[in-house]
Amino acid sequence: MLLQTTLPPADENALSHSHALTLLIREKIHNAGGWISFEQFMNLALYAPGLGYYNGGATKFGWAGDFTTAPEISSLFGRTLARQLMQIAEQLNPFNILEFGAGSGQLASDILLALEQFDHLPEKYLILEVSAELRERQRNWFLEKIPHLMSRIEFLQQLPMQFNGAILANEVLDAMPVHMIVWQQDQILERGVIWENEQLTWRDYLIQDTQLLDTARRLQPWIMGDHDSNKTFHSYVSEINLAARYFLKSLSQMLQQGVMLFIDYGFGRSEYYHAQRSQGTLMCHYRHHAHDDPLNLPGLQDITSHVDFSALIDAADSNGLDLIGYTTQAHFLMNCGITEVLLQSASPGSVNYLSQANQLQKLVSPAEMGELFKVIAFGKHISEPLIGFHRGDRSRLL
Repeated sequence: MLLQTTLPPADENALSHSHALTLLIREKIHNAGGWISFEQFMNLALYAPGLGYYNGGATKFGWAGDFTTAPEISSLFGRTLARQLMQIAEQLNPFNILEFGAGSGQLASDILLALEQFDHLPEKYLILEVSAELRERQRNWFLEKIPHLMSRIEFLQQLPMQFNGAILANEVLDAMPVHMIVWQQDQILERGVIWENEQLTWRDYLIQDTQLLDTARRLQPWIMGDHDSNKTFHSYVSEINLAARYFLKSLSQMLQQGVMLFIDYGFGRSEYYHAQRSQGTLMCHYRHHAHDDPLNLPGLQDITSHVDFSALIDAADSNGLDLIGYTTQAHFLMNCGITEVLLQSASPGSVNYLSQANQLQKLVSPAEMGELFKVIAFGKHISEPLIGFHRGDRSRLL
């Protein structure tokens, strides 16, 4: 992890942008009585209209941005995912796709081109994107790359009342605002943000929200159990993502028949709240530099938290969803035939083949994205096992 002092310098315009957001956050803190939860801070830092990271004008995705996601690494990702979608499509009529947080638009265009090739296009490819700036970028991308398929693409402002088809969320859950919790031997606190000495800084207070407190208490045995024999243990800091649970509940109410596919980095509960992660999983990304100070340069950097997949299982069980599969990204892509997609793309030994083979390694290698990233699927009224989970089941770790 790189220290804050090693981060690339921001230019004058970027600093001015960050300063404007900082003033807004300071005002919110003042109006709230001097303290806001980290969840509120993260929501402002990422999504404040016109100022938050995802609502500003800076490039975010790809090598020119702050981080690179799987669709930007290689079109192999979307084209392989399309194979899973084709299997789902054969079980549903009508078949639609709903993607959350479509990023650059690369994943959607790769999927649609692959589905078109095999005559499995959905009736509609719906996109729900909270950022107006990203919606515009996506629209321009589609006009350039797949103008003939624009009639199938529809941008949504809110969830549809009912939906049949496949729901996709690639690196969406990790960007949802989280609560930061401090477990101590005699109390549980919530970490928040104050304005002191002309800067943003941390302050912990007793948890006021009853649901958050109940959730933190239920997690305490997992956390304290790892530390019972550690006499130097004083506190354990980590995150709780209530927003992801509400999200899953909303999706379950909307979905009539179909599959939800979540692709993200994270762990099951026993790994997530392991002793070695006593400072949590929060991570910031700024121009391909990773660090752990979310209060630095608000609005200019991404802030993420790993996903607790066990919490998703709890939410799914509570809302009538079936767990269809849980595995690593590597196993999912291999099960869906990514090596066959590669062979169909280029002749072995050619320059194009070697380039794409290197991209494939980034997607499946344990040292890259293959092991840390997981794929979890929930469904309603889906009887046929999905090909993406044929081998490598990891549900025992949930």
